[in-house]
Amino acid sequence: MPQSSKFSRPVIFQLPKITDARGNLTFLQYPGLSPFDIKRVFYLYGMPEGSTRGGHAHVEMKEMIIAVAGSFSVKVFDGEGWESFTLDRPDVGLYLPPLFWRELTDFTPGAVALTLCSTLFDPVDYLSPIEVYTDYLASGDSGASSASASAQE
Repeated sequence: MPQSSKFSRPVIFQLPKITDARGNLTFLQYPGLSPFDIKRVFYLYGMPEGSTRGGHAHVEMKEMIIAVAGSFSVKVFDGEGWESFTLDRPDVGLYLPPLFWRELTDFTPGAVALTLCSTLFDPVDYLSPIEVYTDYLASGDSGASSASASAQE
């Protein structure tokens, strides 16, 4: 998938879904269906009622978040305003480019949040708490020197 301005903001991706008598199969691959080369994968599960995950932004990392089971909300902040996405189908992914704050909330029992990442884990890439993030945006800094060492997913 070519890089374009549509990848400068969070966007919902409809993933392929193959259905037959045996059930459904959804896949994602790069190149072709993913807006980035996938370097790391992690998943969140067993979140207690009322929990919030995320609470950070990334300087360089791009992510795709998929609700492979259950549902949850992803609240995204760009430094000026909030946008909310509900993920509730395993054939839909939310692409998050760098420098967007994210908070995952409202997990249903049994929810599983799969995250595909464009880079390996690097604590320097994280901007957290939100004051560090907004200060980073205000500074116009393009480096990762202001990033905190928060490793919260």
